[in-house]
Amino acid sequence: MGLLQQAALLLLVYGCSAPAPFPWSDVRLPETVRPLHYDLLISPDLTHLNFTGEVRIRIAVARDARAVVLHSKGLRLSGARLLTSGHTRPLRVLELPGFEQIALLAEGWTIVRGAHEVRLEFAANLSHSFHGFYKGYYKTRRGESRVLASTQFEPTHARAAFPCFDEPAFKANFTVRLRRESRHISISNMPKMRTVELAGGLLEDHFETSVRMSTYLVAFIICDFLSIRKTTKHGVEIAVYAVPEKISQAEYALNTAVTLLDFYDDYFDIPYPLPKHVLLLKKHMLYSCVDPVDLAAIPDFQSGAMENWGLSTYREAGLLFDPEKSSTSDKLGITKVIAHELAHQWFGNLVTMRWWNDLWLNEGFAKFMEFVSLSYTHPELQVNDYFLEKCFKAMEVDALVSSHPISTPVENPSEIREMFDDVSYDKGACVLNMLRDFLSPDAFKLGIIHYLRQYSYQNTMNANLWESLNNICHSEDSEQGRLKLDSFCARTNAKNAASKWFMEDELDVKSIMDTWTLQEGFPMITVSVKGREVRLSQERYLKGRDPLKASGFLWQVPLTYVTSRSHTVQRFLLKTRTDILYLPEEVEWVKFNVDMRGYYIVHYESGGWDTLVNLLHINHTTLSSNDRASLISNVFQLVSIDKLPLDKALNLSLYLSQEREIMPVIQAFSELVPLYKLMEKRDMELLENQMKEYILLLFRDLIDSQSWTDEGTVSQRMLRNYMLLFACVRRYAHCVTTATQLFRQWKDSDGNMSLPSDVSLVVFTVGARSEEGWDFLLEKYLHSMSSSEKRTIKSALTFSPLAHKLQWLMEQSFEGGALKTQDLPSLVISISKNPKGYRLAWDFLRTNWHKLINKFDLGSSSISRMVTGVTDQYSTHEMLKEVKDFFGSLEIETGSGLRSIQLAIEKIEENIRWMDRNLPLLKGWLDNHHPLSRLPLV
Repeated sequence: MGLLQQAALLLLVYGCSAPAPFPWSDVRLPETVRPLHYDLLISPDLTHLNFTGEVRIRIAVARDARAVVLHSKGLRLSGARLLTSGHTRPLRVLELPGFEQIALLAEGWTIVRGAHEVRLEFAANLSHSFHGFYKGYYKTRRGESRVLASTQFEPTHARAAFPCFDEPAFKANFTVRLRRESRHISISNMPKMRTVELAGGLLEDHFETSVRMSTYLVAFIICDFLSIRKTTKHGVEIAVYAVPEKISQAEYALNTAVTLLDFYDDYFDIPYPLPKHVLLLKKHMLYSCVDPVDLAAIPDFQSGAMENWGLSTYREAGLLFDPEKSSTSDKLGITKVIAHELAHQWFGNLVTMRWWNDLWLNEGFAKFMEFVSLSYTHPELQVNDYFLEKCFKAMEVDALVSSHPISTPVENPSEIREMFDDVSYDKGACVLNMLRDFLSPDAFKLGIIHYLRQYSYQNTMNANLWESLNNICHSEDSEQGRLKLDSFCARTNAKNAASKWFMEDELDVKSIMDTWTLQEGFPMITVSVKGREVRLSQERYLKGRDPLKASGFLWQVPLTYVTSRSHTVQRFLLKTRTDILYLPEEVEWVKFNVDMRGYYIVHYESGGWDTLVNLLHINHTTLSSNDRASLISNVFQLVSIDKLPLDKALNLSLYLSQEREIMPVIQAFSELVPLYKLMEKRDMELLENQMKEYILLLFRDLIDSQSWTDEGTVSQRMLRNYMLLFACVRRYAHCVTTATQLFRQWKDSDGNMSLPSDVSLVVFTVGARSEEGWDFLLEKYLHSMSSSEKRTIKSALTFSPLAHKLQWLMEQSFEGGALKTQDLPSLVISISKNPKGYRLAWDFLRTNWHKLINKFDLGSSSISRMVTGVTDQYSTHEMLKEVKDFFGSLEIETGSGLRSIQLAIEKIEENIRWMDRNLPLLKGWLDNHHPLSRLPLV
């Protein structure tokens, strides 16, 4: 094309002038312009599935500028103008789609330093995904489809609903107006002040101005939900919203939210939602009226829940409890999710991380507070029995080269979305639990209260938290707190060389915790006892072949231990690569990492493992159930890196025939079941069946002792479901006979017979093995109004050996027909664990990859979980090549750089190494300890 032709084209496209260059070149917004207040109007059309809107943003400009840069994604923009000093001036809009940014240009004039107002009009279609402002639907009992629209903005999707400064540090106040038809209601973060009637029958709801908050916490819903309400003892009104036919299932969530909000108000000593002037007048008890808290069950929702300030949103199965059909597991899950989201009102909403690299300050704290809060408010749920699971789960990821530090640099939206993983949530919670144990619960509590008060309505980094915890002995937040801290502060000043808890130095929380948050992985502590002398060393625990990647790591490790002579917990801060501690007397055994309160594993040399294995066989209850669970985990993890032979771990497992506590049993299953799951994907049926029968034999007495009822403590009921499900899936005759009889009775009653909720999954799983049973269950799924029952039936359907049914499930869920698309990730992962479905799941993931990343978002936890979940039981070079070839064919825009892909590949490589090293040992050990055909199977 010649120069004249180029010029003509430019004139045709842009008018008289060529396009101006975009005035900003960073994915992060400039800090010279900050939002102060948004006046936002949203007008959705639920018939045509689109929306229009207007936004007025009051901004503070730090220095003279020619442009205002902010975020917008997929919006049709118009009417851009700047109101300044009583005058309105037009702004030219430039878009930079790659960064999801727009620039509002002042052409021929300057936006001077000071306060101004930006005005924009916009329009878009309601999103067909699960983020931004998106459409949803539900079906009534009569089969009528009803449409709603709701939001999911975290982490970077507010920009798809309205132009905004969509970064967590750009906090502002929001005044929201929502238009709707009279058949709908609208809900937002703040209470509704009034409703105005408009021409054409529309209504416009005006909401109070919010507190200062980040854009990702803004929320609004247009729906026909009903609500129930209750007031806390602190005067906060709580409402739970749900579709009309399910509002009867909201009572448990309402009562739970009331109890938990009261607990958090008291625990943090900061009232919800803490208007700024309360901070100044608190000592004089001058409180303003308190804004309400709303919880809404959304029929279409990708994640588990979202902590929008004042309007938290949930999956229906994460909020609604059916007393007749929800299991103990359902109740525990719902309670934990509510505890998590309400904790966010302080950790995340009141005080927010400055940038997404410190997401764990939100999510790690909220996960941690689930367990702290429920141990007080719901002791009957026995939540501390399940905290170890979170640490073991995090360690599975953190033991790989492709893990990342808790605090990790991220920039673009897909990198940000990948931060919502086990490291941010579970490892974050585990290191906080370790720090709490290190400082003492009272000192830790006072430190985080100081942190929340000092940084209310602000943004923080790691260092701000460590500073608050480091200065607790000088804090004057409360006299009561000072009294509680007396013993702790005296202890930090003491120079106790024997305990070496704080060594010779002053307490330095930052130095300790930087070693846990700024580097990936975790330490393996090697212990060698000789007389009274205990030699200690640390190195990174790392799976894989490259020892160089484990070098250069050093942690400050708060060690705890008990001995055969004393069950009083002793403490030792290991700050160097090696050290020595001296016991007051010689002992028969020593057990480090008491109750798994620390985020590390322990290797016992010099006969230490033999002594502990022998102790478990002679009297396993000498150690706590958590200590037994941690020994089970540690011994098998040490096999994975060749520190111990496999027969050592299997010899330890023999004691499990005596075990009755849930955590050691669950951890044993977590270590033993994957061994035969790897074999299921290979042609080695004989050894596979031998391993399955060994596990059945190990737990046969425990399985046979289970009743088919809902009796017992929460942990006993959870264990019952776990044991019976395993036994029936493994076709243990005693279990299958009872489950088959119950399913037949339930089916003959047309599903009206009341089954014990804790064993319904077991019964349905056995029923789903036949075509007739599977079809009957599907019919009941389609017509059920119970979210818990639907989830139970769906799980049972995925366990079926009927391959064509498994394929149908994935296709239907993908289309959003008989099954909702929100359930597709968990459904695909569940089918991938089924020996009849693992190839189907992998082929489905490959075939539909590009559609999946559009629906669920590149880098989202849904995509990451499918990548790792579908592939983590492969252990052959052929499957490794398939996985590498497929993901290697992707472009950056379609996911080639995802961390989850690297995790998946590394996991398969580790599985191959494990099988190559240990299969002959496993076969030899099983031949000696468990010949085949000793149990009645069907």
